[in-house]
Amino acid sequence: MPRLVELLDTHERDEAAEVLGRIGPAAAPALPRLRTMLTAGYEWTRVYAAAALWEIGGAAEAPAVVETLLEAWAENDATSNHVLACLSRMGPAARPALPRVREELMLLRRSGRFRSISNDEELQAACRTITAGF
Repeated sequence: MPRLVELLDTHERDEAAEVLGRIGPAAAPALPRLRTMLTAGYEWTRVYAAAALWEIGGAAEAPAVVETLLEAWAENDATSNHVLACLSRMGPAARPALPRVREELMLLRRSGRFRSISNDEELQAACRTITAGF
């Protein structure tokens, strides 16, 4: 795991964050570096860091994770599928994001990385999963 934490300071940081998130709580030594990544200039880096932070740190990290995900989504709607996937995994901890998720469902042309029917259906399903939990 030390090598993965080192990779957080390279051009492979997004992939390293994703792997650390899959490791889960055992990757706790990476938490300080992931928290720093939440302030990165690139929204995709922030999304990957926030998702990993949730998977590793859980509920204690929820406020920062939700805030970061919503900011990244507002900056770049192509992040929406990744953002919604993380919010879905968060369950009740994602409650502060509900207004934005509901707003997305009401749009005639929703966000997403690829403008396709299958992507839109996937995005709608994620939004409905999140709203159904409340």
